[in-house]
Amino acid sequence: MELKKPVYRSIAIDIARRIINDDFPEGAKISGRTLLASQYNTSPETVRKAIALLKDEEVVDVSQGKEVVIVSKENAYRFIERFQDVESVYSLRQDLEIILRQKQELDAKLERILQDIIHYSDRLRNLTPYNPVEIEVGADSHVAGKTISEMRFWQHTGATIVAIRRGAEIAVSPGPGAMIEPLDRIVIVGSTDSLRYTSAYLQRPKQ
Repeated sequence: MELKKPVYRSIAIDIARRIINDDFPEGAKISGRTLLASQYNTSPETVRKAIALLKDEEVVDVSQGKEVVIVSKENAYRFIERFQDVESVYSLRQDLEIILRQKQELDAKLERILQDIIHYSDRLRNLTPYNPVEIEVGADSHVAGKTISEMRFWQHTGATIVAIRRGAEIAVSPGPGAMIEPLDRIVIVGSTDSLRYTSAYLQRPKQ
């Protein structure tokens, strides 16, 4: 909630500044409450509170005839200085209100993002990862010299060979007759378990 400065205090500060600027010299009588109300576009009661505040600070005096007399320019200075400190505190309170509101909005946004991450993590947990993985065939691997068909690759691992990289050459979607050679890099896709099985299967040495 935004803090609101009392209108009567703003009017009192403005009158004090006008006294300091000699718009209202010491000893001068200024307009009555009704005229002041029209100048500041507010109610006579609000102006009465402003004048009462200045009277308490001995900046003005109010006669029985309701005339407002300027008493002390020096006290007007002191009044302004004191309320400048009050205004600083007020401004800091406003800044704090804004920062706290922004923090609450940020916390709420972070909470929504966190819930989205948890939601999508739960969904992805049940999905099979199909990111291609390269596994090198060992120099003495038992599959070296065999075709994909002879290896019965899928039956042993559950993974699928999508490419074979041999030096600078790469064979994409190799058929069952493609032969595996030592140090070939086989590109496969499959579940986490099948990738683990494939690595162990390819590294098994010849009997």
